[in-house]
Amino acid sequence: MTEQAMSPLRRRMIEDLTIRKFAAKTQHDYVQRVKDFAGFLGRSPDTAKPEDVRGFQLHLTSSGAGVPKINTTISALRFFFTVTLDRPDLGRHLSIMHEPRKVPVVLSTEEVARFLEAAPGVKYKAAFSVAYGAGLRVSEVASLKVSDIDSKRMMLRIEQGKGRKDRYAMLSPKLLELLRDWYRFARPQGWLFPGLNPLSPMTTRQLNRACHAAAELAAIKKRVTPHTLRHSFATHLLEQNIDIRVIQVLLGHSKLETTALYTRVASNTIREVMSPLDRLTPLKPKKDEPPA
Repeated sequence: MTEQAMSPLRRRMIEDLTIRKFAAKTQHDYVQRVKDFAGFLGRSPDTAKPEDVRGFQLHLTSSGAGVPKINTTISALRFFFTVTLDRPDLGRHLSIMHEPRKVPVVLSTEEVARFLEAAPGVKYKAAFSVAYGAGLRVSEVASLKVSDIDSKRMMLRIEQGKGRKDRYAMLSPKLLELLRDWYRFARPQGWLFPGLNPLSPMTTRQLNRACHAAAELAAIKKRVTPHTLRHSFATHLLEQNIDIRVIQVLLGHSKLETTALYTRVASNTIREVMSPLDRLTPLKPKKDEPPA
């Protein structure tokens, strides 16, 4: 399919996404997924038939695509068929896949300390300290502005986090001290953690690369990503007996069941539960019965 043939259709889809205030990254991902579908068809996606849709989903599954990619593709195609093409009948042939919930990787407090000390530079140490100290997502860390630091109320303002929601995160005295050290060192203007171009924020890819480098230097064998720091934040708070509903608010979770996942990895929560086996009174053997 030629770029010229795609342009009007792509433009219309982008306009539909913009009208509904989809984030720029979501718009890019949706357009890319529809482009993948067009590549599979070998013709314009507005000529698709139910069998084409079914065949593409089968192709994704058999080619080893992960569940997140498949579900993003399905959401993109449903939007394209239902909104842009006004053909909701095609969207009904798409099925979201269930992704099994995995227990998150969590670092011990000693591992977190080693990891932060191994961060490649002051900027990354400050950024990772925000991820762990306030429980932020990597995209939220990268998007922080200097003006988001509220030292009087000891809070961080998170603008348009996941689900395009604003919220406040905690700002501990130690984290504030680290951020002040970073500010005195770099004097950032606008973005708290600017990228290679000071007019743009640091990218999540930069943070991921620095994260892998720090984990290797700290000799941490677990698979560590920036999100591991958020998992560790929640788990360590739970181990301090902080109410799970408070943790839910700090993380910005809309559902308590999402936060409850951390009860599966909070070690003291597991250790402090008494097994019913320990409550059993040992049975004494009968006098005429030899011991086993």
